[in-house]
Amino acid sequence: MNNPSSGVLDAIVVGAGFGGMYTMHLLQQKGFGARGFERGGDVGGTWYWNRYPGCQCDVESMEYSYQFDDDLQQEWNWSQRYAGQGEILDYANHVADRFNLRDNITFNAEVTSADWLDDEQLWEVSTNGGAGAGGETVRSRYFIMATGCLSTTNIPDFDGLESFEGDTYHTGNWPHDGVDFTGKRVAVIGTGSSAIQAIPLIAQQAETLTVFQRTPNYTIPARNKPMDPAVEADIKANYADFRAKGRQSPSAFGVTYPHHMDSVLEATPEERERRFEEFWGHGGFAFLAAFGDIAFNEEANFHAAEFVRNKIRSIVDDPATAELLCPDTVLGCKRLCADNDYYATYNRSGVSLVDVSEYPIEKMTEPGLVTNGVEYEVDAIVFATGFDAMTGSLFNANISGVGGLPLREKWEAGPTNYLGLMTTKFPNMFTITGPGSPSVLANLITGVEQHAEFITNLMEWSRARGHAVVVPEQEAEDAWVERVNQRSNLTLYPTCNSWYLGSNIPGKPRVFLPYVGFPHYSEKLADVVANDYRGLAFG
Repeated sequence: MNNPSSGVLDAIVVGAGFGGMYTMHLLQQKGFGARGFERGGDVGGTWYWNRYPGCQCDVESMEYSYQFDDDLQQEWNWSQRYAGQGEILDYANHVADRFNLRDNITFNAEVTSADWLDDEQLWEVSTNGGAGAGGETVRSRYFIMATGCLSTTNIPDFDGLESFEGDTYHTGNWPHDGVDFTGKRVAVIGTGSSAIQAIPLIAQQAETLTVFQRTPNYTIPARNKPMDPAVEADIKANYADFRAKGRQSPSAFGVTYPHHMDSVLEATPEERERRFEEFWGHGGFAFLAAFGDIAFNEEANFHAAEFVRNKIRSIVDDPATAELLCPDTVLGCKRLCADNDYYATYNRSGVSLVDVSEYPIEKMTEPGLVTNGVEYEVDAIVFATGFDAMTGSLFNANISGVGGLPLREKWEAGPTNYLGLMTTKFPNMFTITGPGSPSVLANLITGVEQHAEFITNLMEWSRARGHAVVVPEQEAEDAWVERVNQRSNLTLYPTCNSWYLGSNIPGKPRVFLPYVGFPHYSEKLADVVANDYRGLAFG
């Protein structure tokens, strides 16, 4: 039984990742009374849970970091071009310590319900932890969901899953003390980003590794390396300009490599090959910046995709395996992956690839799993089956708005909101990097800083004017949904099934969830603020 806490808070913040931590910091600075709730045992968000082998960021370290405090930027040193999970978690802990952020956060406390009280004009939030671990119920004026875009793990409903007698793991909820696969027969289900990072390291330990692939993914070598002290010093000497350039890039990162705007189709075959080779050598997301029309023109995209497919064919020794690993989809319509020797791993003895696109996994059995009538006996199964992206954690909180309307019901045909931040009939509720914002198509730390600042500035503005309630106008919400759709339709993103559209979750509406173009989004937010928060109604 939850015990109601006395008093009314100004705000409740759910989640203690980078978004939740910065929001708590700003609320404290602006004099708002706030509580944070986090289902994990400490800060870090996605980097607290995702501890699978090889887990590392795909945005370069000097950009995937806070920019709100220059002393913090100057004092923290990254060891690698792309930071690994452990180092990013150390950074999150450093920030929490430096700004005393844990004092008002309750850990091991998951929100089980959040209800808008029409008469009191308050949010009532219940948790399953805190207050002596028996859970508690707290009321606040504002309710801020900072639960992240990829935080609700997805395991398909395989027949007989409970009968498997071996060990099971999900990359998004990895044991904190690690896993030793030495001498074991391991199955990995899925070939998305986490699998692509984990497979090379699991293969080094396991006696055998069998990868079950439904859809191949494009991945570019990360080219990770130790941080160059000269590069770090140069960036720190000009961090303000560096960050400003980042905010003007389409994804709010990528300052360390050039963005060419010329067309693939106007280049000679020789120039095209040379440019692709150059950006393949640079590694990571840079590949998409080799030409300006890769993400917008199917013919241009084909040339980039074929270059990657030919790379796969040149790396993987077995031609049949190489062809299975070659995607036939648009390059970049799913999130591009960055790897460390992923394709070469299939040249190792004991590593095999099983295509389950035509013959899906039929069932789990006591010794393993069955597909196409063949039983594979294994000691451990790793589910690299992704997340219920963008909306999963919001729905799991069982949020109800005006008149008891469940958020899940309002969004049953897909998320509708204003600016990716608020939705009608849910007053005083905010979603940091929610659907309808750049979120996963941008540098998430830059995105959460932007949203935390917008939300807390709006709260401060409302307080100064005596407003108790803020909610989007229906007309503004409708126009925003149309704007999100229009921008996505200018690109090739909607052309394939991906978690960007929720297509990895059975029954989930097929709606493109992020907003394309960080600078355009920033301009819209600035316009809203300059016009006294146009599109929002106050009471």
